[in-house]
Amino acid sequence: METLEGNQIHVIKPVLPKLNSLFEYAVSEETGRWLLHPSWHLCVYKRMLESENKILAKEGVTHFLQLYETKVLPFSPELSEFIIGPLMDALSESSLYGRSPGQQIGSGSPLGLKLQRFLAAYVSLLPEELKSSFLLKLIQKMSSRHWCAVPILFLSKALASVPRCKALGLEGLLALRGVLQCTMATHQILLRGAAQCHLLHAAMNLVDVEEVSLSDISAFLTSLRQEESLGRGTALWTELCDWLRVNESCFGRPSTCGSLGLQETCSLNAYVKSLVQEYITSPAWETGENGRMPDWAEAKLVALMVLLAVDVEGRKVQHSERQRTQNVLRLFLEPLLDALAKLGSNAYLPLRKTDRCLQALVTLLRTCSPKGAGARDDEVSPLLQDFVVSATESISSFLLRRLTMNELSSVADLDRCHLYLQVFAELAGLPGKRGERGSPVLRIIAPLRNASIRHLQDTDSGLVPTLGRQVQRAVSMAALAAVCEALDQTPELQLDPPDAGPTEQLLAALPLNQRLQKPQPEEQSSLLEESSSSPGWGRIAAQYIHDQWACLAFLLKKHRALPPTSEGALLDPVLPALQTPARTLQAALAALTVLPTDRVLPVFRCMKLLVPQLLASSESVCIEAFDMAWKIISTLSNTQLVFWSNLKAFVQFVFDTKVLSIAAKTKGQAYFKIKEIMHQMIEMSAVKTGVFNTLITHCCRSWVVPAPEVPQGSLSNAADYSELLLEACVFGTVFRRDQRLIQDIQTFIENLGHDCAANVVIENTKREDHYVRVCAVKFLCLLDDSNVSHKAFMEDLAIKLLEKEALVSSSRTRCYVNSQQHRVQNRVWQILLVLFPRFDQNFLNRIIDKILQAGFINNQASIKYYIEWIIILILHKFPQFLPKFWDCFSCGEEHLKTSICTFLSVLSHLDIITQNLPEKRLALKQALVIALQWGFSHNFSVRLYALVALNKAWGMCKTLRMGELDALASVIESSLSQVESTPGAGNAKRNWQRIQDHFFFAAFHPLQDYCLEALLKTSGSPSTSLPSSRTFPPGQGLIATFLRLGCAS
Repeated sequence: METLEGNQIHVIKPVLPKLNSLFEYAVSEETGRWLLHPSWHLCVYKRMLESENKILAKEGVTHFLQLYETKVLPFSPELSEFIIGPLMDALSESSLYGRSPGQQIGSGSPLGLKLQRFLAAYVSLLPEELKSSFLLKLIQKMSSRHWCAVPILFLSKALASVPRCKALGLEGLLALRGVLQCTMATHQILLRGAAQCHLLHAAMNLVDVEEVSLSDISAFLTSLRQEESLGRGTALWTELCDWLRVNESCFGRPSTCGSLGLQETCSLNAYVKSLVQEYITSPAWETGENGRMPDWAEAKLVALMVLLAVDVEGRKVQHSERQRTQNVLRLFLEPLLDALAKLGSNAYLPLRKTDRCLQALVTLLRTCSPKGAGARDDEVSPLLQDFVVSATESISSFLLRRLTMNELSSVADLDRCHLYLQVFAELAGLPGKRGERGSPVLRIIAPLRNASIRHLQDTDSGLVPTLGRQVQRAVSMAALAAVCEALDQTPELQLDPPDAGPTEQLLAALPLNQRLQKPQPEEQSSLLEESSSSPGWGRIAAQYIHDQWACLAFLLKKHRALPPTSEGALLDPVLPALQTPARTLQAALAALTVLPTDRVLPVFRCMKLLVPQLLASSESVCIEAFDMAWKIISTLSNTQLVFWSNLKAFVQFVFDTKVLSIAAKTKGQAYFKIKEIMHQMIEMSAVKTGVFNTLITHCCRSWVVPAPEVPQGSLSNAADYSELLLEACVFGTVFRRDQRLIQDIQTFIENLGHDCAANVVIENTKREDHYVRVCAVKFLCLLDDSNVSHKAFMEDLAIKLLEKEALVSSSRTRCYVNSQQHRVQNRVWQILLVLFPRFDQNFLNRIIDKILQAGFINNQASIKYYIEWIIILILHKFPQFLPKFWDCFSCGEEHLKTSICTFLSVLSHLDIITQNLPEKRLALKQALVIALQWGFSHNFSVRLYALVALNKAWGMCKTLRMGELDALASVIESSLSQVESTPGAGNAKRNWQRIQDHFFFAAFHPLQDYCLEALLKTSGSPSTSLPSSRTFPPGQGLIATFLRLGCAS
C-alpha cells in the first residue's frame, strides 16, 4: 500500500505480481474458501484505480481483469460490489482502451478483450440465483450515468459475450432499454450502432423469455434504431428472426395490459395481427377533427413487428415460397389495406385513423427494403408494393381532397400536410406501374398543382388573411414543391412538353420571396394554443419561402437553356424569373437573410444554376453570393443534421466547373474569392473532419475526363487551382489522443465487415482524413501522360511539391517523428514516387538537383527511404544522371556529416542502378573507390553504410571478373573480413548484423516492390519506422480503396 502511494510506474510494477501471491495464500486449498477476507485485496485495487496516475489506474484495471484467467476464486459479495462500483467507474475512462505499442491500427483494444473474457468468466462462476441481480446492477450502472462512446461499446460487447443464461426479466429488459435511450444519444454514429448490436445480442442471450412478453420485446426492439443497427436483411436481423422463431411459444403474458390494450397470445403471428388491428382501430376519444398528429413511435412498432413476423414465417420453411409469404403478409396487413381502400370514398373516417394508417404505410415502405447482399432475392418488398398499388387510387383521391379542399385549416394540420406529401412522394417513387398513363398518382398531379396555384392566386385578391386561408396557402405551396420534386426525380411522370407549359408559366410568375402574413389578431389565440408542440409562425413562413425556391429550382433546371434578358429589355411574360437571372440572384441573396440555415438548400441549388450565367457580367453580385453562402456554412459547423447537405450544395455551386473556368479566365475578384474560400475550407477541415473530403471529391469528379463527350478543357481548372490538389496530396492533421482513439475504434468496427450490422445499414461517408489523399492519388493515376496538358499539369505539381518540401524542411532545424512536418515531407515523397513513371528525362533535368539536394538534409529515417527510393529509380531509368550522383560524394566529410549515408544506401542497390548500363565496369570502379573512401570515415554509422555498399559493389566486380581491380582486392577483402570477424558481442558486431538484416538492404527491391500499396502503406514497404497513425489503415490500401471509392470516374 505504501508503494502504491508513488507515481513512478517502474517502482509500482514489481508489486503487482505479489498481489497474485496474496490471492493464492488467501484461499484455502482444502475447502476453497477465503482465509483472508477479500476486502483487504480490494483496498489495494481501490488505491490503484483512484490514483491520479492514469498508467497506474490502467495497470490496476488490467491486473484485476486478468485474475480469473488463471485461477478460480470463491464467490464474495464484496467482489461483486467492487466490480459494479470502483471498477466500472475506472472503466469509464476512454484512454484505457487504447492500442498497445506496436499493435496495428484497427486491431481492437487489448483492455476491451480482457474485459470481455473477465465478465464471461465471472458470470459463469456466479451461483445461478445471483446472476440476475449482478447483471441487473451492472446494466443499471451503464444507464445511470453519461458514458463516453468507447467504454459503453466495450462494456456492451462484454455483456454480449456472457454465456447464454436466463438471467434477465422485465426489469433487466427495461434497464437495457434505458442504456439505448439515455446513454448513447450523443455518441458517434458507428460506435453507437455497434453498441446497439451488442446490446441486442446481450438481450437474446440473457433474457428469460418466460418472464417477458412479446409486447415487452417489441417495445425493447423499437429502442434500436433501424437506420443504425437493426436493419432488415442484416445478419443481426436474421439472428433475431431465428431467436423469435425458437422462443415463439415460450414468451410469457404481460403482468399489466400494454399501452395498446392487447390480449396476449402465444403465437407471434396472432400477436402481430392483433397489434395491427388494435393500431388501426381508433379509440373513441381520438375522433376529434382538430387533434394533433399521433406519435410516429407506434407506426414504427407496427412496421417493425410486421416485417419481423413475415421474415420469421419465411424462416420456418427450407425454401422460399412466394405464395406463403404473400398470404402471411396479407393476413397482417388486411386491416391496414381495408382502411386505405376506404380513404377516397369515406369522408367520415376518424382523422386519427387516417393519420395512423398513412404513418404505418410510409414507415413500411421505407423500412421494408433489405440491406446487404440479399436485397435482390427479397420477396417481401415487391409484394408489399403490389398491395399498396392496389390501394393507390383511393389514397391519391384522399390526398387530393385533403390538400386542395380547404380541409387543412389549423397549425397542427401543417404536420398532416407534411405526412400527406411524404405519402405522395412514396407513391410517386413506387416501381412498376408508376409511369403508365392513367396511373392514380399520375392523374392527381395536374389537378393538385392547378388547385394549389389557384389557392395561391386567390389569396392575393384582397381577402382577409385568416388562419384557415393562410394555412391553406402554406399547404398549396408545399404541395407545389412536392410535385416539382416528384417530377424532377421521376421524369416519366411529366406529361407537359419540354417548352414552358401553363403550369410553369404560373409558377414562374409568382413573386419571389413572397411572405406568408400572420393571421388576423382575433385568430391568433388558437395559434398560441397550438404553439407548444407545433412550429411557430416564423418557421411556417420560412418553410413557405423555402417551398417557393424549391419550385424555382425545378424550373431553372428544366429551362436552364433560356437566354438571359438584359435589364433594359422588355421581359417575356412567360418566364420572367428565369430570363432575368441577375434579379433572381438578388432575390436569392434576400432569401438567405431571412431563411433559417436548415431551409437554404433550394436557394443554393438555384444559385448553382444562376451564378455561371452572371459571373462574367455581374461579378460583384456573385462574390456577395459566395460570401453569404460561406458565412452560413461556417456558422453551421456544429449542426450535424443540416451541415453536410448544405456543404455539398455549397461546394457544387461555388466550385462548379463553369464557375471555376470563368473565374480563372478573367482572374478577377471572384477568382481570388474562390481561392480564399478554398483555403478556409481546408483550415476548417482541421477541426471538422470530412470538409476537405467533400471539396476534393467534387473537384476530382469534375476535373477528370471520363468520356469523349465531356469537354476537354475540364483539366484546365485543375491547373488554375492546383493549390487544392497540392494541399490534398499532403493533407492530414495531427489529432489529439482522444480523437485518434475514436478513429482507431471506428476502424476496428469497420474491419468487422458484415459481422457487425452497423457496417451494413450505416452509409460509409468516407470522411476520414486519408480519403482526401485517396482522391488526390486516384486523380493523378487517371491522368494520361500522353496528353500534353495532363503531362504539364503533373510536372507543375511535382515542382510545387518539391518547393513545399524545401519550405517545410527549412522551417525547423530538426524533424521530429510523427510531427506535422514529418507527415508533410513523407507525403510529398510518396506522391513524387507515384508520379515518377510519368517523368521524362527533360523534366528530370529540371528537378534532379532538388531531389539530390534533399538527400543532404538530416531527415527522419522514413523520409530518407523515400528519397533513396526515387533516386534509385531515376538512376535505373536514366543512367545519364550518374555523374550528378557521383558529384554528391565530392563534398567534404564535415559538410556531409551523416547525410552521406543516404547516398551510400543508394549505392548499396548498385545492381539496380547499373542494370540499363551497356558498360558497367566504369560505374563499378567508381562505386568501389567511393565506398572504400567512406569506409575509413571516423563516423561509425558512415563506415557501416559504406561497408554495405562496398560489399555489394565488390560482389558485382567479382561476378564480372574485373582483373584491373586486383590491386584493391586485398584492401577490400580485409575491410569486409575485419568487420565480419569482430570478436565478442559488442555494439560493432551487433550493428553490422542489424544493418545487413535491415529490410532496405536485405529484402527490398526498388523495382519489384514499386506499387501503390507499398508506396502508401507501412507493411511491406521500406518505411517501416513510419507510425501507423500516419498511413492508411489495414484493409484500406489504395488499390482496394480505389475500387470502392467512387471519387472520380
